[in-house]
Amino acid sequence: MDGNGRWAKRRGLDRISGHRKGTDSVRDVVRTSRELGIKWLTLYAFSEENWKRPRYEVKALMDLLNRYLKSELKEMLENDIRLNCIGEIEKLPPDVQRTLWQTVEKTAHNEGMMLTLALSYGGRQEILRAVKSMLNEVQKGSLHPNRITEDRLSQYLYTADIPDPDLLIRTSGECRISNFLLWQIAYTEIFITPTLWPDFRKERYLEALLDYQKRERRFGTTGEQTTHAE
Repeated sequence: MDGNGRWAKRRGLDRISGHRKGTDSVRDVVRTSRELGIKWLTLYAFSEENWKRPRYEVKALMDLLNRYLKSELKEMLENDIRLNCIGEIEKLPPDVQRTLWQTVEKTAHNEGMMLTLALSYGGRQEILRAVKSMLNEVQKGSLHPNRITEDRLSQYLYTADIPDPDLLIRTSGECRISNFLLWQIAYTEIFITPTLWPDFRKERYLEALLDYQKRERRFGTTGEQTTHAE
């Protein structure tokens, strides 16, 4: 969800105003996803690298997250949305962690859609964490090296119970992955839009989804093979 700072700068506002406006886009995308029956939505809300930003901005982002979780709980419950989170959550401020886990617990039985927030998240860090966990089991003798497969490694990732993404949307025209779900997006379709995140509302979201529907997903095979398999 990129472009909050640039959105604010173009309007002569501080960066925090851009982040605040960005929460409206979060709400719009979540609502649209639920209306369309999308079962899985993951939002890259705060990366591991974002901790390097100025302290005042990090604090403002944490305050916004805390307020967002509290304000959206009622809607999540009413619309059967389950909240999930991935990343090094223990690095978040205690009050944010408390609100986050309370929201996760209160929405745990919802089944309409899983909304996953990637917080203090980094793809390389996630893979490294998974490798260390497997090595620990190998050392204990509970996992044989020959049994380490792609599927097995996937079970050690934060996303073990979440399908790999079908579509990755990158706003603000950035053409990079930015350390997001590096393992999981091996065959994910990518949609890049110049729209800054605060302006990425329902219309732009539908545009991305319609573009995705035109794609032919081959997963390494030829178009003819995909057609015959169907």
